[in-house]
Amino acid sequence: MDRNPIEEARFSDTGYSYTLSLISGKYKPVILYCLMEYEPVRFNQMQRYLGRVADKTLSQNLKELERDGLIRRKMYPEVPPRVEYSLTERGSSLVRVLDRLCDWGLEHRNDLI
Repeated sequence: MDRNPIEEARFSDTGYSYTLSLISGKYKPVILYCLMEYEPVRFNQMQRYLGRVADKTLSQNLKELERDGLIRRKMYPEVPPRVEYSLTERGSSLVRVLDRLCDWGLEHRNDLI
């Protein structure tokens, strides 16, 4: 009896799984989109753009995106301190993917209305 290929497959081994692990969550895709459109962006600007997001939540998401090499945090030695976020080269490489998501949304957002 032939085994179905899915019996040996693992979703966690796919590129799709890896990409989702980097950008999944409520805020990460929106943060990346914001930086794609408006970089550089300061923390307070990002918070206003996202709407109702707690400082801790935004800070955690930014740290994770920075850890994963998708964004860079630049701190200026000023008083008060100024911090700006922008996409890294790796993060910029996701722009094509995010653009396609945006295109799909624009094309289909009125389908069910």
